[in-house]
Amino acid sequence: MQRITITLDDDLMAELDALIAERGYQNRSEAIRDLTRAGMQQAAQEQGKSGDCVAALVYVYDHAQRDLSRRLVDTYHHHHDLSLATLHVHLDGDNCMEVTALRGSGHEVQHFADHIIAERGVKYGRVVMMPTGKKAAGKRKPHSHR
Repeated sequence: MQRITITLDDDLMAELDALIAERGYQNRSEAIRDLTRAGMQQAAQEQGKSGDCVAALVYVYDHAQRDLSRRLVDTYHHHHDLSLATLHVHLDGDNCMEVTALRGSGHEVQHFADHIIAERGVKYGRVVMMPTGKKAAGKRKPHSHR
């Protein structure tokens, strides 16, 4: 691990300390490491260099929207290699929420999420991507959890 020294103005330091207290970080170093990772992940995604990732796609949609359920299922079937699991929740008489765990290259996951969120009848949507630390590759090798 490397030790560095940084200089922050008083207002930014006060905001950082408030964030540390709010989120329960053990110390400033933990918070700065976490924020650095998040910033680097965002920059990589914006530059199209995101490699493999896991993601959560969350969206709310009107289940009565004409052909929407069929279009969503078709999209999932065309991208079956990305989807790990989906949770479906009935919110009320008209709206459903789905949360889907995804894994794949950042570019493919973002493309899939954008397509789902852009469907007519999807009211709100967001994807949260986290890098796996691996370069985007073809087929994944099986592994065990010990």
